[in-house]
Amino acid sequence: MSEARSAASERYGARVWREFKRNRRAIWSLRVVVLLAVIALGADFIANDKPYYIALEDEAYAPIFIDYGVRLGLRKWPEPLLNADFYRLAERAESVYWPPIPYSPTRVEIRGETFASPSAGHWLGSDRLGRDIAAGMIHGTRISLSIGLIVVAIQAVIGIVLGSLAGYYGGWTDIAISRFIEMMLGIPTFFLLITVAAVFPPSIYLIMVILGLTGWMGIARYVRSEFLRVRTQDFVESARSLGGSDLRVMVRHILPNALAPVLVSMSFGVATAILAESGLSFLGIGVPAHLVTWGSILSAARANTFAWWLAVFPGAAIFVTVTAYNLLGDGLRDALDPKVAPR
Repeated sequence: MSEARSAASERYGARVWREFKRNRRAIWSLRVVVLLAVIALGADFIANDKPYYIALEDEAYAPIFIDYGVRLGLRKWPEPLLNADFYRLAERAESVYWPPIPYSPTRVEIRGETFASPSAGHWLGSDRLGRDIAAGMIHGTRISLSIGLIVVAIQAVIGIVLGSLAGYYGGWTDIAISRFIEMMLGIPTFFLLITVAAVFPPSIYLIMVILGLTGWMGIARYVRSEFLRVRTQDFVESARSLGGSDLRVMVRHILPNALAPVLVSMSFGVATAILAESGLSFLGIGVPAHLVTWGSILSAARANTFAWWLAVFPGAAIFVTVTAYNLLGDGLRDALDPKVAPR
């Protein structure tokens, strides 16, 4: 029986992937999402004011890897590199190899580098403090994707738990949770963020938590409706009659059949969270001033309209990322639709 279930699951997975591949826009959006993930994971190796390798006084060092070790508390900076400016060290180094963009997003270069237009030195230009926009865009990708994924993870945990309880038990449990969902829908998230920003110090983690705690209601409704649909089917009744506990029946038998619409909602949720963070950064609400994000770069264009690169590049990145996640959600929705006949 387990072999038959495994074969059926494999056939279903193959059908979903086949239907997803037929959607060219979804495939291209998936490629964009994967590319953004690669950029986010490798941001320190693409844009950094620390070199890959530097040979100094007959000693060889890998500063980027050393930096990772220092952050994790596994080692300390060697004495020649302690609090060093690697640009100056490079002048007397035997050899040095830099990342493609030899700048960090927060490095200030005010001597002749302010508002530099796109060039070989600064691929996407610089801002009023001489900070490299390309470096800010690369590291901003990590921040934006991290926010989107963490926010959606919080939303998914809360939404799945409450939606499962409401849909499985029904009755007063369903009524109480449904009324709570309706109450949460009445909370204005934007004004809540403004209030929190006025009371607490700026923190990107606080924004993640608030967005996560105020955006789970859609997932909960999807899960509840799926549980209400599935809980009366024969395989669920069989699991109960064989002595399965409520938790086992919910997790092992019902939840796998209720996740399809949740996955679609999560893909849309990532796009919504990224857009919300960009909007807050643009307005300067709740985001630390030293943190370089797509929204903060875009915000600088308001007072410096002549520096077109401050608006075009982060605006394009936000548009492409949000569009890619929305198209990915559309593709998942169509592929997971049970009404689509196998071809």
